[in-house]
Amino acid sequence: MQTFRLAHVPLLLFFLFAPCSAAAPKVHSVTLGAVRRVPYTPPEANADNKGEEATTLRVRPLFVDDKQKEWTVGDIHDVTDRSFVVRRALHINDSLPGEAPRWTWQPGPWLMVDRSTGHITALHLPAFDAEISQVVWFRDYAAYCGIATTAKGGLVAVVAELGGRRAVVQKVLESWPQPNPPVPVCLTSVWQRSPIRATIQATGGPALTFDVVGTSSLIEENDSTDP
Repeated sequence: MQTFRLAHVPLLLFFLFAPCSAAAPKVHSVTLGAVRRVPYTPPEANADNKGEEATTLRVRPLFVDDKQKEWTVGDIHDVTDRSFVVRRALHINDSLPGEAPRWTWQPGPWLMVDRSTGHITALHLPAFDAEISQVVWFRDYAAYCGIATTAKGGLVAVVAELGGRRAVVQKVLESWPQPNPPVPVCLTSVWQRSPIRATIQATGGPALTFDVVGTSSLIEENDSTDP
């Protein structure tokens, strides 16, 4: 009888502790806080447009489980019912060596946020330039003007898909840099649903329309529960 009881001890321990290892994954809370105005000096600032609206950014904190992870600027774009993209706001020390700290705010790169896991991914959009690239999203595609980093360089029209290593479209529009570039450098990109097309236009230049072939999303939604 004693031998029978001892033989069943491991089995009893398994049933006692098994539910702990099969616990449901943690659900994270992702929220954006209240808007805050912060000082900002855009590249095109001059004596004629230095009003409050032109020299401030509206930033919002990004929280995961009530802990602030980033500052953001602008509207979010829902890619799926689980993931969205939003532009990061950077608080940069702009002081020269030997100067006292001088902090400035600047619009930064884009982030992708997974609402389920709280995972935040920095997006590296091809040829993206924080000063001139005004990204317009459709599904998981981004259309904008950028600055090519190749030997020839230039102002380029870009259509990029999340998860893609290369741009779907990258075409030179004009030479860059320019002595007195217009503001804005490019007009707001325009999307069409069917067929999927993006129209990108440098200010003062011709409008170029690009067909986006293939609709399979390359987005990867991380199943990890780590924020």
